[in-house]
Amino acid sequence: MIQIIGNLAGAIALLLWSVRLVRTGIERGFSGPLRTGVRRASQNNATAAGSGLIAAIAMQSSTAVAMLVAGFVSAGTLPLGSSLAVILGADLGSAIAARILLTPISALVPLLLVIGVTFFLKGRTRRAKQSGRIVIGIALVLTSLSMIRVATAPLQDSQATEVVFSYLAQDLLTSFLIGAVLAWATHSSVATVLAVVAMASEGLLLAPVAAAIVLGANFGGATIPVLLTLTGTQAAKRVMLANLFIRGGGALLALLALLQWQASIALLGSTAAVQSINLHLAFNAVVLFAGMVFIRPALHIVSAVLPNAAPSKPRRISALDPTLTDPDRALACAAREVLEMGEQVHGMLTPVLGLFRDWDEDVLTAIRESEDEVDRMHFEVKLYIARLQEGVLTADQARRAMDIASISNHLEDAGDQVSTNLIDFAQRLHANGLSFSDEGWRDLCDFHDQVMSNVQLGLNVLMTGDAEAAIQLVEEKDRAREAEQRLQAHHLDRLRSGNTASVETSSLHQETIRALKQVNTAFTYVAYPIVEATGGLLSSRLATPDDAS
Repeated sequence: MIQIIGNLAGAIALLLWSVRLVRTGIERGFSGPLRTGVRRASQNNATAAGSGLIAAIAMQSSTAVAMLVAGFVSAGTLPLGSSLAVILGADLGSAIAARILLTPISALVPLLLVIGVTFFLKGRTRRAKQSGRIVIGIALVLTSLSMIRVATAPLQDSQATEVVFSYLAQDLLTSFLIGAVLAWATHSSVATVLAVVAMASEGLLLAPVAAAIVLGANFGGATIPVLLTLTGTQAAKRVMLANLFIRGGGALLALLALLQWQASIALLGSTAAVQSINLHLAFNAVVLFAGMVFIRPALHIVSAVLPNAAPSKPRRISALDPTLTDPDRALACAAREVLEMGEQVHGMLTPVLGLFRDWDEDVLTAIRESEDEVDRMHFEVKLYIARLQEGVLTADQARRAMDIASISNHLEDAGDQVSTNLIDFAQRLHANGLSFSDEGWRDLCDFHDQVMSNVQLGLNVLMTGDAEAAIQLVEEKDRAREAEQRLQAHHLDRLRSGNTASVETSSLHQETIRALKQVNTAFTYVAYPIVEATGGLLSSRLATPDDAS
């Protein structure tokens, strides 16, 4: 029995990791186009739901799409109604992804592994390598499902297993709770459903039990974004709670229906495995179409539950410890403080573009307070580094101290771009009663989103020191420069066509793009010491693979 449990645990662990591998490949190789596509397609609720569906199929996770949406909502670039529609579409998309992965194509696993490994090892571009990662992940998902079936086969003859699952058949509420806990614990309703269907296909789970666990997984999956946005903006929390009301409430209603009409589940297929996956698909389809009707009422309800409030902000304790005499530990403290600086600037950049559309004094106050905090941290970091340099440092320690000071300078400049320039542009726009053209606003949202993605990557690099991510960040600097040139050309085209809104806001539009580019450049400098240390940076450009070798 111990060996069986160990085999099953290993198979489920591989399944979780494989699903994450696919999602990581999508995020690292195609996050930019995916983010832009989702936001651009979300101009109305119908297209928003479609964009969420496609994104979830690609990322194999409705939670990942929900977190994407949380960023848009916090930035003020996506309305609450459209945001909720994206998540409802993503719920159905994750169900479709699960169904696709259950397609009996295990014979293709060797071929998928060969293709995936070849692309990952031999690919010349980041996207080629990440495409290989995605294919490998899909192959391993199929492998893990086969392992689950093999691991659970001996359990059919176990008396203890028969007792447990006989009890669950009589207590579907417990089965529902098990599914909810599993989805919450693994942060993946897709993996939970795949594991349940695999076990049901071996006759280990009766159809009602599998159905109840699947419904519980849907409830648990809806709670994950709520928990992940507890420290987010009020708008983001409202969207996630509204999704919980619709999807989670639907799961509870479906459970009540299952308790009343267990025999009716036979209408969904001939076996327990087919019935459970078809229930998963049907449930999320119904939730999507019914939820589209209740988007506005659901948001009204959560707005009453989560009213606007100005929570008190506790005083932050500095990471700088003046009592330390060990240079390495002191430099680690300075690095923590600089990371907090980056987080503060990230928090300032997130909502600033929304001020160009809807002026909010509370947002302005929060940005100004954060800027004061960034200025204070910048001053203290400089003094801290200066005191460290008065002592005896090794060459590596001295270089690291200078790198930290330089990064601190760049982050402080990024904060100034947000709190001074971008705020000033937004104020001038409102003072003159102007607004950007629809095309111009879309371009600004695209660029802001690209910069936000690079800022998040920069913070990750600052925290982990990962060389691969650092190289990607330097590459993104070039892409941001190309994007700026492309957007400036779009703007000139609108001016030539006589677009009135573009003419009136010409200087503000161009200055906003330049300010966002400066923020992007400031965060890019986080990567340079790491890339230079690996030999991957020339004096004026990234080294090619031949150069680096």
